[in-house]
Amino acid sequence: MAQGFTISEHTLANGLRVVLSEDHLTPVAAVCLWYDVGSRHEVEGRTGLAHLFEHLMFQGSAQVSGNGHFELVQAAGGSLNGTTSFERTNYFETMPAHQLELALWLEADRMGSLLAALDQESLDNQRAVVKNERRQRYDNVPYGTAFERLTAMAFPDGHPYHHTPIGSMEDLDAATLGDAQDFFRTYYAPNNAVLAVVGDIHPEQTFAWVEKYFGSIPAHDGKRPPRDGATIVRPADAPMREHVVAEVPSRAVMQAYPLPLDGTRQADAADLALTILGSGESSRLYNRLVRHDRSAVTAGFGLLRLAGAPSLGWLDSKTSGEATVEAVEAAIDEELARFAAEGPTAAELERAQAQIEREWLDRLDTVGGRADELCRYAVLFGDPKLADTALARVLGVTAEEIQAVAQKYLTPDNRAVLTYEPSVTAQDSEGQIDEDEEVQA
Repeated sequence: MAQGFTISEHTLANGLRVVLSEDHLTPVAAVCLWYDVGSRHEVEGRTGLAHLFEHLMFQGSAQVSGNGHFELVQAAGGSLNGTTSFERTNYFETMPAHQLELALWLEADRMGSLLAALDQESLDNQRAVVKNERRQRYDNVPYGTAFERLTAMAFPDGHPYHHTPIGSMEDLDAATLGDAQDFFRTYYAPNNAVLAVVGDIHPEQTFAWVEKYFGSIPAHDGKRPPRDGATIVRPADAPMREHVVAEVPSRAVMQAYPLPLDGTRQADAADLALTILGSGESSRLYNRLVRHDRSAVTAGFGLLRLAGAPSLGWLDSKTSGEATVEAVEAAIDEELARFAAEGPTAAELERAQAQIEREWLDRLDTVGGRADELCRYAVLFGDPKLADTALARVLGVTAEEIQAVAQKYLTPDNRAVLTYEPSVTAQDSEGQIDEDEEVQA
């Protein structure tokens, strides 16, 4: 890679893609396994299965019972977890280098034999865990369902990205053991996965271990249903605005803008535009709403990159004092229109590119972050080596390209809008609501 990291690729006979990157700076190794399955692959009535399976993958396999995966990794001095998104599910361990073989064996054992341990008891147990996670992170915290609401408006009913990975309570309750078994057989196969190993490794020995533990796992020989959402077909009556009265500390204006697909130059331009407009206290929206107007206490604008559907620009502003959502929304519109008319200044472009460069290099500085990016580019774009040139592409975007994206996409007719109004109860108890910690797998 651009920072001096090497990449080698192999593909097993069963279709598992393997990406190795050798780096002897520190005596650790990261294992990252991406499965090409996320909430976009779920069907109506069975939302939340991809995320539920993330939890089930830690509940035992043929050779590892119960919580053994966690216990073995942590006893060896490693760390681990898993996450689920619209487009993928990933599992990862960072281990002392001499414990790398253990991590590979553990991942192979659950890829090849999870169904041997998956029963009704483990399904019911993790179903309860996921439902509790939904309550703690979404249903019972201020603004907790905001992203879910905005996504449902941005992607109309029937679109594969219409629902978020957490799923609905009703669908989680409806999921059967047979549903879970079918889901695993369809998506948890070596020919639907990419394995990246990064760090203090010897590539030949590492690949030999991968071949030893993963090579005998059979490929999935059926077809997986396509779930591409690049095109949005919006019914004329599809709602694009929602007002919520709820127990929240203050009024809020949140917006979601469909933007270019990840992997395109326009997506990089959109990333820079949103960084200039809403990332940090030097951004345009923060300066306007928080510093100048004093109508908001927060103002941010970030990009959720999506490869199989339009990326989403997520704007979030919480009002200050008696400021109205109408006043805040009008100020947002003025700032976006001014940016589209004028484009970024040279200083703004330089600052935004430096910020993205710093964030990217910080990510690649860890073996876990680097392994995750190699998997991402392999699964979503077909080539892990694209991670090598990702930063150069962002740094090559011009002010004119950023302005063109703003003019085309950051407009009032290309967004979903969600506003919040505190209920009387919330106003009486303002300051007493605490957001819960994130529940991990």
